[in-house]
Amino acid sequence: MGDYDEDTAFLGQTGPYFWTTFCLLNTIFLSTGFNGLYILFVGAAPEHRCLIPEVNLTPAWQEAIIPVTQVNGQEARSRCSRYKLEAVRNLSDKGFAPGRDVNLTGLEQEGCLDGWSYSKDIYQATIVTEWDLVCDDQWKVPFASSTMFVGYLLGSLISGQLSDRFGRKKIVFISLAAQCLSVLLQSFSQSWRMFCIMFLFVGASQISIYVSAFVLGTEVFSKTLRVIFTTMGAFLFYCIGYMMLPWIAYGIREWRTFLAVLSATGVVYFPLWWFIPESPRWLITQGRVAEAEAIIRDAARKNKNEAPLVIFRGSELQSLPPGRVYTMLDVLRSKNLRCITLMCLVLWMAINVGYFGLSLNTSNLSGNPFVNCFLSATAEVPAYIVSTWLLRKCPRRALLSTFLFIGGGVLLLIQFIPTTLEYVALALEMTGKFGFTMAFSIVYIYTAELYPTVLRNVGMGMCSSAARIGSITAPYVIYLGSYNKALPYILMGSLTIASSVVNFFLPETHNRDLPETLDQMQECQGLCSRPKRKTFIENGGRGHPPNQHEAKCDTVQTLQSDFQGLA
Repeated sequence: MGDYDEDTAFLGQTGPYFWTTFCLLNTIFLSTGFNGLYILFVGAAPEHRCLIPEVNLTPAWQEAIIPVTQVNGQEARSRCSRYKLEAVRNLSDKGFAPGRDVNLTGLEQEGCLDGWSYSKDIYQATIVTEWDLVCDDQWKVPFASSTMFVGYLLGSLISGQLSDRFGRKKIVFISLAAQCLSVLLQSFSQSWRMFCIMFLFVGASQISIYVSAFVLGTEVFSKTLRVIFTTMGAFLFYCIGYMMLPWIAYGIREWRTFLAVLSATGVVYFPLWWFIPESPRWLITQGRVAEAEAIIRDAARKNKNEAPLVIFRGSELQSLPPGRVYTMLDVLRSKNLRCITLMCLVLWMAINVGYFGLSLNTSNLSGNPFVNCFLSATAEVPAYIVSTWLLRKCPRRALLSTFLFIGGGVLLLIQFIPTTLEYVALALEMTGKFGFTMAFSIVYIYTAELYPTVLRNVGMGMCSSAARIGSITAPYVIYLGSYNKALPYILMGSLTIASSVVNFFLPETHNRDLPETLDQMQECQGLCSRPKRKTFIENGGRGHPPNQHEAKCDTVQTLQSDFQGLA
């Protein structure tokens, strides 16, 4: 295949066509921000206690029937037990006063046989209050969260193949329709099981939107806008949607109506079908050159550029010669690749456990849950901007380890903050979210630079699968907080610190040539351990000329537009 960028260079790097498409395509990422973490509010557990039926109890016994327990070192009313109702009623009828005439510690306790009563100070209704997902059934909430991340895993595996076969644009809008329908059906769920099944489809459709729209953008935009789109555009618009989510939840406190409104917001994207083009690159690979030329000529007209009579040369239409197909088995055959892949899998899992763990934990923080969610989303904005700048300047290994250490370190520090300093703990948690978001951005580029071209997609696919396993695990890590508030922080912090140490054993890739083959990768590991020599010309013609590997490979910066979409 010829050089597409050269053939379409007459369009320029910017212009009305590119900017319009840039803005319209980025708005689609707002939907992923809306629907990514609404479980924070739909699955929130309000304050609750055992429901006391209408029986003849004195006011003192109505209050005392709920035992006092120790929760994280503080006294609180039990959420899952009460003193035996029959015994309390007999004591009340006899005129005994709790604590004065009766030692409450000697009374027999029982579970919440009549259900629970829930506070409506914050939420009118959630899936927790509707199906009593508390106490022995408390595990069902993190399980529901995990089903969405399982959907992410399934969607990641099939969306790429579907978009390669049917086109990027079609899969984007089909996935949008599937997401709207899944969320709408979820709002009509009559059971927790139905809710989880629909959540699986929500996750699969959402990641399909993200990946397909990301690939479409990288193939449609010019080189200049491609870098902006892949490093900032898609992520920032996701953050905008994420930041808007808590305010929609603030206005709608009933979960069914909340989901129905989120589903309805997806309808506004469908008119974009007539304004967002299909990928000309994909059309060319399918032999639909006339359609690709029509899109390019329309772009030239909007940019007020003159298109040549023949846009794509004959070499553009020739198919690539068949080559060897590489699989995961090739990764396992090389000892060097096995070690690198194992360390990368640990990194991706640790980062995703920390990132999604902190995102899902905002509803458990002290203070207003809506404000906490907004702050958590806002912490990501500077992280994406700063990471984009640092990736061009700094070594990857030191950069990634630094932010992993920051993210893990503050999580370990939070448990030592007194409960009276809740704002300090909140600030530390947001700092941790910033560190994990930075690491999240850096690890994509770093991993893609480690693998040779022939195995890059395979390696990134394996790491992406490890990331999904990490995100599936994250809700259960947060669930440990119901036993001890410090446990999630200790686990996430320790795992992150350990991964920052593991990262130091990976080779540095900053300002290094990208390996194309397995043999070149072996050479690259040796080259990465010492400073790069001046080029033969810069050295005035003295010494040895550059070897074939150093002269042949692409620059690192090209990966910023090619591989961040494999999230």
